[in-house]
Amino acid sequence: MSTEREQALAALREWSVPGRRADLAAAAWRAGATVVAIAEAARAKSRQTIYDDLKSQGIDPRDRPQGKNMTVVTVEGLNGVDDDQPGRPIYAAVAAKHEGRPAPSKEEFGRMMALSLALAQYNDLRAHLAEEETARAERDRALHLVDVRWEALADPNSRGSWLHGHQAYVRAVDDAHRAIDAWKAAAETLMGQASLRRGEDADRLVDAYEQSILPAGHPPVNKPRIEPESEATRLHEALETEHARRRTLAAETLGVAAQN
Repeated sequence: MSTEREQALAALREWSVPGRRADLAAAAWRAGATVVAIAEAARAKSRQTIYDDLKSQGIDPRDRPQGKNMTVVTVEGLNGVDDDQPGRPIYAAVAAKHEGRPAPSKEEFGRMMALSLALAQYNDLRAHLAEEETARAERDRALHLVDVRWEALADPNSRGSWLHGHQAYVRAVDDAHRAIDAWKAAAETLMGQASLRRGEDADRLVDAYEQSILPAGHPPVNKPRIEPESEATRLHEALETEHARRRTLAAETLGVAAQN
C-alpha cells in the first residue's frame, strides 16, 4: 500500500490535464494518503480544495477508519525509530568501530545520524499531521451535526417528540464543544513538533530531509501555521453564541406550547 500511495502522490505532483486532479486525489486517498499529503502533492492552495475534489468523487474524508497505522518511512535502511538497537544500522556502526572492524568514517557516521534524527522528526510529524487532520474532520462533523439537529426540530414531517429532538440537539452542542477541545489538543501537539523548515530547525537535519528523504520519493511534510488556542476559543464562542440565540427561540416555542 505504501508503494501504491507514493505512486499516486507522484502522479498528482505531475498532473497537468484540467479536470484530472480530482481523479488523482481520489486515487491517492484510496491508496492511504492523507489530505495533507494530497494537498501538498497537488499544490492546492488549501485543504478545502482537496475535500471538495474528494466529495466530487463520492468520497467523504470523514469516513476513513480512525486509528490508522502509518507505515514508518525508511531511507537507506534507517527509520529514526530503532536505528540504535541491536541489528540496526547505527548500532552496527558503533559496534564495528568499538570492535576494530571496518566502520563508517566520522563524516559518514555523522550523515547517518543526521538522517536518522531527521527521519524520527519526519515520521513523528507525519503521524501528528494525520491526527490533527482526523481531529479537525471530527470537529467539523460535530459542528455540522449541531445545525442538523437544530433544523430537525423545525421539520413538520418529524414523527419524534420535540423534547427528545431538542435533547439530541443539546447533546450535539456538548459533543461539539468536546470535539473542539480534542482538536485543540491534537493541534497543540502538532505545533510542538519540529518543522523541518530551514531556519526553524537544525540545518543538518533539514539537509538530510531535503537531500535524502524527499529525493527518495517521500512527500513533503509541512506543518500548518495555526493557533490552536485562538481558533478553539473562536469556535467555542461562536457555538455558544448561536446556542444562546437558539435557547431563546426554543423557550418561546415552549411558552406557546404551555399556553395551549
